[in-house]
Amino acid sequence: MSKSSNVVWHHATVTRERRESLSGHKGAVLWFTGLSGAGKSTLAHAVEEQLHQLGSHTFVFDGDNVRHGLCSDLGFSADDRSENLRRIGEMVKLFLEAGIISLTAFISPFATDRDRVRTLVPHGDFFEIYCRAPLEVCEGRDVKGLYKRARAGQIPEFTGISSPYEEPRNPELVVDTGTQPLAECIDQVLALLRQRGVLALT
Repeated sequence: MSKSSNVVWHHATVTRERRESLSGHKGAVLWFTGLSGAGKSTLAHAVEEQLHQLGSHTFVFDGDNVRHGLCSDLGFSADDRSENLRRIGEMVKLFLEAGIISLTAFISPFATDRDRVRTLVPHGDFFEIYCRAPLEVCEGRDVKGLYKRARAGQIPEFTGISSPYEEPRNPELVVDTGTQPLAECIDQVLALLRQRGVLALT
């Protein structure tokens, strides 16, 4: 698609810095990535709950939820999955300007897609969080029955079975969601946000 030459960016008088000052924390993008069943959504929503209780302004972009509306026109081909993440990247960029802590829960198996989102936002505002869990653990959970269908050949190009997952090369945080209790995983994420100045030290 070509971009219109008649589009001009409008600079608001209410800046990101003013919004962050009002909310008492910095905006950030927490990009949870990992295999299906690794616990991305569970951890993202649990972290959001803790942040909400601290008075933070947050929003979770869940992989399934965005396909009900924003990305309902997309399938699961390689191109569509890449476009899905591109749209989410543009959304979290806007939410960052709003001073909000965005939490995303997408498999996002390819490093190029994750890196593209990272380049959309200012340096230091993107936190790649690798939810590391062995395939056998994820397949053992199989809450949605997806692995069973993938093994039966009913879901083509399924990450971890018939399509690769590229582990993050240098993520801001690795959380062993396959072995560690949820509470410990939450603490690690919150500790990262305090260390990086997103949240005030307590």
